[in-house]
Amino acid sequence: MTARRRFGLILLTVVIVAALGYGFWPQPLWVEAATVAHQPLRVTIEAEGKTRLIDRYVLSAPVAGYLHRIDWKIGDGIRQGQPLAMIDPLPSEVLDPRRRAQAEARVAANEASLQAAQQTVTATRAEADYAKLDFERITALCQQRCVVTEAERDRAESRTRQTQAQLRSAQFAVEVAQHEVEAAKTALRHSAAQPSGAARETVVVRATVDGQVLARPRQSEGVVEAGTPLLEVGDPRALEIAVDVLSADAVRIRPGTPVVLERWGGEQALEGVTRSVEPVGFTKLSALGVEEQRVWVVVDLRSPAEAWSRLGDGYRVEASFIVWQGERVLQIPASALFRQGEGWAVFVIDSGQARRRPVEIGQRGGLNVEIRSGLTEGERVVTHPDDALHEGATVQIRFDQ
Repeated sequence: MTARRRFGLILLTVVIVAALGYGFWPQPLWVEAATVAHQPLRVTIEAEGKTRLIDRYVLSAPVAGYLHRIDWKIGDGIRQGQPLAMIDPLPSEVLDPRRRAQAEARVAANEASLQAAQQTVTATRAEADYAKLDFERITALCQQRCVVTEAERDRAESRTRQTQAQLRSAQFAVEVAQHEVEAAKTALRHSAAQPSGAARETVVVRATVDGQVLARPRQSEGVVEAGTPLLEVGDPRALEIAVDVLSADAVRIRPGTPVVLERWGGEQALEGVTRSVEPVGFTKLSALGVEEQRVWVVVDLRSPAEAWSRLGDGYRVEASFIVWQGERVLQIPASALFRQGEGWAVFVIDSGQARRRPVEIGQRGGLNVEIRSGLTEGERVVTHPDDALHEGATVQIRFDQ
């Protein structure tokens, strides 16, 4: 074998050994990393809510009647005491020929009853006059000590009182008959088919507050019953935010909790404060069809009115309740944590190798989590560790947060 050939074989053997060594040599794992640092941290509860007026007023018909057409439009400004709707008394019924004939017959019958009552008064007055004269005659005879006894005088006096009472009763009967005649004539005189020159008594429904018209349940004219809703009014400058949150989150929210309102349509987030957490929950079906127990939380706006002047009733907002916050908190991304027994651990990058280290965590603030012990500021941890990563593995950082 020549020297050149021997050298070629040796060189080929070295290349093969080098290739095999390189192939079996452990390769570094590409990982993403984050630096442990002190930064502000907020723990928030996020939920969707909507605006609503603090006070809404539903104006209803106070009486049954005939409503005039309501010309007010939704959004029109109103002043307290301003007339908003007019209600007239119900119009009379139209009399068909049969009912008109009945009404005319009723008038004739009542007039006949009036004449009979008047004749009764005439007869009763005559009897009362006679009884009075008889009583005066007997009284005069008694004063002359004649044969008339006291008993006869008393009977005459009683008869006089009785006839006077009968006369008054007959006169009252005449008045009743007169009223019945007038009522019967009124049914004919005030038919809807007959023009009436008398002024109608109109009921005016007025605005209770300064504000705007929010809804118009009834617009067209027509007959309405007492209590029929006509208009909804309110002041759009007096807004509050109603947010429904999970009952498990509601127990962490207290009156006075600060709130940040975002994605409401404006460029800047709005500030608010929790006014109340309702003590009664309700069941709501989630987007996935799961029943959830939720609670209404009411928020007051704290930003200047000019900042949210374009908001109206029923507008959507996203609320973030700040239940805890710190200005200088040692923290890492929550994606760096993984379970180790009953606790938590992370992979720390030390001299290009991954070292497992247990940590104690505190508050969770969305994407980041507070570290109470186990790490120091400036160290780098692996985020999103996978199953291939193990203790002592060589790593190479692909992306560093």
